[in-house]
Amino acid sequence: MPTFKTQAVSVRVQPHIKAALQTAAERELRSLANMVEVMVVEYCRAHDFPLDGVPSETLPSAQRRKTP
Repeated sequence: MPTFKTQAVSVRVQPHIKAALQTAAERELRSLANMVEVMVVEYCRAHDFPLDGVPSETLPSAQRRKTP
């Protein structure tokens, strides 16, 4: 399976948005970066936006396929 380099994205948000993101990440036991990835993937899927090459690790834990 090919691996791809991650790319940096820098954004500025209001403090309450960052706090909400941190809280969500902590509840999901994720990093901030991974929480942003999950939110973007969920948004795209909810709005029928095509996503090619999204690894299963990016899915929320409830949606991940469990292997025996």
